[in-house]
Amino acid sequence: MDIRKIKKLIDLMIESDLQSIEVKEGDQSIALARRNPVVAGVAQVAAAAPAAAPVVKAAARGAVETSPMVGVFYSAPSPGEGPFINVGQTVSAGETLGIIEAMKIMNPIEATQSGVVEEILVKNGDVIQFGQPLFRYRA
Repeated sequence: MDIRKIKKLIDLMIESDLQSIEVKEGDQSIALARRNPVVAGVAQVAAAAPAAAPVVKAAARGAVETSPMVGVFYSAPSPGEGPFINVGQTVSAGETLGIIEAMKIMNPIEATQSGVVEEILVKNGDVIQFGQPLFRYRA
């Protein structure tokens, strides 16, 4: 990947206050993460701990698809069209569940296994983070 693109990614992280970003271009990929000052990191970890508990509960009740990147989530292929999936729908491994737009690139999110969608954890247009739970389904 060109060093100018990497510098643009760093500038984007600084300007938009992103904590991490991952970009794939062909067979190349880069993941950048920002380190927080120790004092700020302790406060953020303490605040984030209660939020992590629901993720564990959701995982115990079924499979959870998480976001592979930071971006904007879209539930449909284009505005005005129906969503890729609905609660109660059976999905197959490899089926598109939604799209994440990152750096003007639309990235399909595919089911890693087959199952029935129990819960859609994000809304159309939500800004999502790396590792954020998106869907819960039972296999």
